[in-house]
Amino acid sequence: MNRIWNSIVGKLWATILLLVSFVLFIVTALLLEFLDNFHTQQAEDSLRREAATISKIVIDHESKSSMQLIIKDILDDETNAMITDASGEVVHTFHNGLNKEQIEQKILSESLFSTNQKSGTPVLKEMIMPSILEENVMEQYLVLSYPVEEAQAIVGSVIIYQSLEAVHRTTKQTTNIVFLSAFIAFVLTTFFAFFLSTRITSPLRGMRQAALELSKGNFDTRLPVMQNDEIGQLATAFNQMGRQLKYHVELISQDKEQLASILTSMTDAVITFNRDYTILLSNPQAERVLQNWHFKKAADDGAIPPEILHMLEHVLTFAEEIEDELELGGRFYAISISPLYSGDSIRGAVAVLRDMTDQHKLEKLRSDFIANVSHELRTPISLLQGYSEAILDGVTTSDEERDEMVQIIHDESMRMGRLVTDLLDLARMESGHMRLYKDDLPVVPFLERIVHKFMQVARDAQVELAFDYPEGQDIVSHVDEDRLEQVFTNLLDNAIRHTPNGGKVTLHLKKHLDTMEIAVADTGVGIPEEDLPYIFERFYKADKARTRGKGGTGLGLAIAKNIIDSHGGRIVAKRAEEQGTIFSCTLPLKM
Repeated sequence: MNRIWNSIVGKLWATILLLVSFVLFIVTALLLEFLDNFHTQQAEDSLRREAATISKIVIDHESKSSMQLIIKDILDDETNAMITDASGEVVHTFHNGLNKEQIEQKILSESLFSTNQKSGTPVLKEMIMPSILEENVMEQYLVLSYPVEEAQAIVGSVIIYQSLEAVHRTTKQTTNIVFLSAFIAFVLTTFFAFFLSTRITSPLRGMRQAALELSKGNFDTRLPVMQNDEIGQLATAFNQMGRQLKYHVELISQDKEQLASILTSMTDAVITFNRDYTILLSNPQAERVLQNWHFKKAADDGAIPPEILHMLEHVLTFAEEIEDELELGGRFYAISISPLYSGDSIRGAVAVLRDMTDQHKLEKLRSDFIANVSHELRTPISLLQGYSEAILDGVTTSDEERDEMVQIIHDESMRMGRLVTDLLDLARMESGHMRLYKDDLPVVPFLERIVHKFMQVARDAQVELAFDYPEGQDIVSHVDEDRLEQVFTNLLDNAIRHTPNGGKVTLHLKKHLDTMEIAVADTGVGIPEEDLPYIFERFYKADKARTRGKGGTGLGLAIAKNIIDSHGGRIVAKRAEEQGTIFSCTLPLKM
C-alpha cells in the first residue's frame, strides 16, 4: 500500500479522487439546499393553489354537502383545512387525525390570520403544533390563510395547514437519492481515475524501468512508441538519448582503452598526481616502481621518495617542468615532472620515470671492459715490443738468447690470441648469437673422458683427481657436448692449477628427479666469501696471481656461466666446509 501511495499512479489517483470528492461535496450540499427550498416552495405553492380552489368552491356551491365532498377530494391525506366566516368563526372543518381542537385553537389564536380579511391578501406562516399522527408530539406546520371574496367583499377565510414532515420525508428521500448518486459517481470516478492514471503512468513506468537499465549500462534499451502524444514524443526522445549515450560511452571507452594501451605499452613509468600529492593514475611499470619503493622504505613512511615529493612541490608551486636523474632504492631513474592544467589552474602533475639502471650497468661494464682489456693487453704488448726491439737492436749475443726471446714473443702472442677468442665467444653468447648443437649425451662416459684427459696434468701437479658418480644409472641429457666440454675443462683446469701439491680435485655427479648436478670440488685455499658473488663477471679475479702467471684470461668463468644459462641450467660457487671451493652446475635431464 505504501508503494502505491509513493508512486505517481497513487498520487494521480488520489488527486483525481480528492478533486472529484470536493466537487461532489459542493454539488451535493448545494443540491440538498436547493431541493429543501424547492420542496418547501412546492408545498407553499400547492397550498396556495388548493386554498384558491377551495375559496372558489365555497363561493360557487350553495350546497354544503356537495361542497364538502369536493373539498375532501381536493385535500390529500396530509393536508387539512377549515373555513371561517367574516367574524372568524369556523364554518366547515376538514381534519384527519389527532389533536383537531388543539390545532384549530392554536391557529385561530394567531391574530395574524385575521388580518387577511382586512388586507385581502393570503397569509403564510410556519407554526409548531401537535402532531396529527402521534400524541404528545409537536411538529412543524405550514399554515396558509386565504381570504374568500364575494362581490369584492371578504366573506371569510380558507385556512389550510399541512405538516412539514411530509415535505421533510420527500426531501429525505431526495437526499438519499442524491447521496446514492454521489456514491455511484464516486465509485465510477474511482474506477475510471485508476484506469486513466494507469494508462497515463504505464508508459512512465516503462520509461523508469528503461532508465534503470540505462543506469546499469544497457544502452540498447528501447521504449515502444505506440502513441503520438507528449508521452510518445518523450519515448522517442528517450530512445534518441539512449543511442547518443551509447555512442558517446563507446567513444569514451575507446579513448580510455587507447590511453590505457598507450600507458601499458610504454616502457617508462607514468604517474599522475593530484594537488594533494595523491596518486590518480599509474601504468603497470609505475606500479612495479611504486612497489619497489614501498619495500625499500620503512613501514611508517610513504611510498613516494622525498626527492620526488620535493620536485612535485616545486612543479605545483611554480608551474615549471623539471627534469633530473636520481638514484632511488639502488636504481637510477631519469625523472621528468610536468604540470597538468584544468583551464588556467593547475590540477595536478604527471611524472615520467625511465629506469636507467641497465644503461648505467652497461656503461660501467663498457668502462670496466675497456679498462680490463687495456690492462690485460698491456703486459703482452709490452713484452712483444720489448723483446722484438731487443732482437732488432742486436742485443742478443747468441742463438739461444734469441730463440728464448722468440719463444716469449710466441707465448705472449698465443696468450693475446686466446684473449681475443674468449672475448669473441663471450660477446656472441651475451648477444644471443651463439648457436647450440644439442643432442642426447650419456653423461657418465662424457665426464670420464674429460677426467681421463686431465689425469696426466694432475699427476704432473701432484694433485689427486677423482670422479664420483652413481653406478648402474643411465643418465642422459640433451645438450651441446662441445660447449659442456669447454665448461668442465675450464673448471677442472682452474681447480688443478689452484690446488697445492698433495691436494685433491673431485668431480661429483648426482641425479635428481628431473635434473642432474655436476660439481667440481678442490682442496685449495678457496675463494674469499666476499668475492663469490662477482667471480662470474668478466676479468674479475679474487687473486690476481691465480691466472696471470699461468696464462689465464679472466673470462673462463663468465663463458662457463653463459653456456650453462643457455642450456636452461644454473651454476653457483661456494666455499667448502673445510677448505677449497665447490663449483656446482645444475642441468635438466632428458625426459
